[in-house]
Amino acid sequence: MNARVSGEQVRGPVRGEAAVPLSVLDLATVGVQDSPSDALAATTELAERVEALGYHRMWVAEHHGMPGIASSSPAVVIAHLAAHTRTLRLGSGGVMLPNHAPLVIAEQFGTLQALHPGRIDLGVGRAPGTDQATARALRRTEGPLSAEDFPQQLGELIAFLDDDFPLDHPYAEVQSVPRGPLPPVWLLGSSGFSAQLAGALGLPFAFAHHFSAQNTLPALELYRESFQPSEVLDEPYSMIGVQAVAADTEEEALDVVRPIALSMLKLRQGVPGKQPTRQQARDYPYTDLDRAFVDHWLADAVHGTPDAVRAGLEELRERTGADELMLTANLADAETKLRSFDLIAKAFRLS
Repeated sequence: MNARVSGEQVRGPVRGEAAVPLSVLDLATVGVQDSPSDALAATTELAERVEALGYHRMWVAEHHGMPGIASSSPAVVIAHLAAHTRTLRLGSGGVMLPNHAPLVIAEQFGTLQALHPGRIDLGVGRAPGTDQATARALRRTEGPLSAEDFPQQLGELIAFLDDDFPLDHPYAEVQSVPRGPLPPVWLLGSSGFSAQLAGALGLPFAFAHHFSAQNTLPALELYRESFQPSEVLDEPYSMIGVQAVAADTEEEALDVVRPIALSMLKLRQGVPGKQPTRQQARDYPYTDLDRAFVDHWLADAVHGTPDAVRAGLEELRERTGADELMLTANLADAETKLRSFDLIAKAFRLS
């Protein structure tokens, strides 16, 4: 399985005073005053900046039907980012595999790897990344939506990448083109299902701590308990995504992060939209239930001064045993987002 991918392509270098590699997840967040072009330009500038600062990799995530997120086509965004960077690893965090034919994803990421050898990661998940109606439009089905066949889809994807179907398989004569060096396949998850599957297959595992913090420790434990050495990894390798925002003061950091919390609240209420401004987040008429949700969300995010963020990330790494941290700051304010990653890099002396 994935025999031409080694663990060295999965593991990242440790830089500065960080105990593990630090990476970045971006959603190309669109603010109420911005266009998708503005958001994607900001994502491009972020990739250039975090490469210079010493972050290891940057991933973009597939979402659909969400006006506040411009990264609906990860492969397209990755190609653009790769053309504007030189050494930064780039990937999907992730491609939602049930929305696509495995052969299409194998071809897209085979093409990316051919264009940018040794710099591409393929992270896959099983959630739709959207509402039910949009998921049905993506999958061209009126039937019930299910992820029960995700292990089969994942197996097909890996077999297409490896050109390794059994001789009696219906796709044994089908080739994914272009062929060449393979991108590492990561399994993404926010529950125990993907953790156990990643462990059984010996794949690296990325957990969405930033929106499923209560499941982080059980999922990582299940991943490690389930892990079987493979041709890719001889021991588990886990990465967790964490919302991390740094500013000059605690008060400013809280003000900066509130629009993200409000966007998450609106998403949970079924009315996703563009990200509000700081002033709109301050003035929003929160109910008691709204405030409880926001307070809970803020408790799972790491925000504050650079030193406080460093301490919070170090505590999280020690508590979870994660092998890599992937920081996300879903801010539409491009300047504030860049400064946050600057401050965190300086706090860890990455470069």
